[in-house]
Amino acid sequence: MSNIQDAVKEKYGAAAKQVAEGKTACCGGGAELSGCDPITRNLYDAAEKAGLPADAVAASLGCGNPTALAQLQPGETVLDLGSGGGIDVLLSAKRVGPTGKAYGLDMTDEMLALARANQKKAGVENVEFLKGAIENIPLPDNFVDVIISNCVINLSGDKDRVLREAFRVLKPGGRLAVSDVVIRGEVPPEIRKSMELWVGCMAGALQESEYCQKLTAAGFQSISVEPTRVYRADEASEFLAAAGLDPAVVGPKIEDKFMSAFIRASKSAPASCDCPPGCVVLPCCN
Repeated sequence: MSNIQDAVKEKYGAAAKQVAEGKTACCGGGAELSGCDPITRNLYDAAEKAGLPADAVAASLGCGNPTALAQLQPGETVLDLGSGGGIDVLLSAKRVGPTGKAYGLDMTDEMLALARANQKKAGVENVEFLKGAIENIPLPDNFVDVIISNCVINLSGDKDRVLREAFRVLKPGGRLAVSDVVIRGEVPPEIRKSMELWVGCMAGALQESEYCQKLTAAGFQSISVEPTRVYRADEASEFLAAAGLDPAVVGPKIEDKFMSAFIRASKSAPASCDCPPGCVVLPCCN
């Protein structure tokens, strides 16, 4: 896992530096937005972007808009796994309001610096950015109401551990609401072997059924996968070429197999107690 983690850290650190230099980042760390249109295009509406620092928008590296789909409520505590430049954390903070709080977790110093600068520019106080890996979340058990993530879990080399950690820090009754890239059908082995495509949000993606199985193994319930966009082979041509693969050869083999999806799951709440009002230590309440 360390090699994958190092590669991700290097790429996304470079992306943060590009934004700081006034360039546009994308999912694979390239300097031009056109190089990652299949992943990052048209994720946020004009109203959402209008209230954010330009650097937060420029550093958006996701594949969906989890804050719009997670149905966040005032007063909730939210954690964004792999928060990058902070766009989803800042949007979440607005949705949960001053009585709620939004945490962002990222392992890249450059992204954390960018996110904290964006927080300061936005003047948002109910936000905290934490340094750490999504495989080892630096928060207590049963701490957050909602976990979001935007095209990050697929980058991990140990997704089982990520999902176990997510389950651990969720409060009973809490929910997971993430955008991620998933696969339907078989994918050529050369895609799986490519570290470049892993960092570019493609090669680390799970089969849809495997994602559900891992969520179930971690303890989640009420699991659903909602496709939000299915990618065409011609949209992935730049990723393939960057990895040294021939788009004309590999492209047809991945046609319509990669998709962005919104993945929902929940952590079951404690069983209800049927004891009469005022009981404290009756057996049914234990």
